[in-house]
Amino acid sequence: MSAPVAAVVPAKDEAARVAATVAALRSLAPVDLVVVVDDGSTDGTHLAAAAAGALVVRHHRNRGKAAALTTGLLRVREEETRKGGPAHLLLFADADLEGSASALGPLLEPVRDGRADLSVANLPPGRSSQGGGRVVRYAQTRIAALTGAQITQPLNGMRCLDPSAVAAATPFAPGWGVEAAMLVDVLRAGLRVVEVPVSISHRRTGTDWRGQLHRARQLRDVALALRARRER
Repeated sequence: MSAPVAAVVPAKDEAARVAATVAALRSLAPVDLVVVVDDGSTDGTHLAAAAAGALVVRHHRNRGKAAALTTGLLRVREEETRKGGPAHLLLFADADLEGSASALGPLLEPVRDGRADLSVANLPPGRSSQGGGRVVRYAQTRIAALTGAQITQPLNGMRCLDPSAVAAATPFAPGWGVEAAMLVDVLRAGLRVVEVPVSISHRRTGTDWRGQLHRARQLRDVALALRARRER
């Protein structure tokens, strides 16, 4: 039988959306565990997630996406030890997917049936929060230079990993560099990466000053993570 899947959901101030996301993830047949990491929220994110059936871990201050994913991974491992069951495949999913998270099933298939070690969601045009901006182009170019692989949506946070990919990708690169660095680490380990079309949707980063600040921070973290891998 294929390994069970644990979904890890980093969340900050997503009280209005996280419950629907958790419910949709729990509707996926292979998913038997959903862990939400409340990364310093100031609203009721943790309460909404718990009410929807997730295991919740709280950071009392915001520590960033990579730290939230690490906390979620550790919580999954604790559950495996407590129950004595098999190691899970990991599904990383954003907290704002709401009901569209139920469409992530195809992302699990190549990893569950042994055709890939890491699968990355490829969203339809207009549905990806990362857009087609300079951070994406920079990540595409640098990942290709470091690994020879062409990845269409290298910053997409929706991805499924088997234990070998988790081992290659950890410890995670800090902050917003986690996704791009993960691809480099997994590819350099000789593992198989595929992109899978999925029809999910979530909020796009805005074009106001908050959106511009987010992109600047993202570019900084991605550049630092990939520069560190160039120097290895």
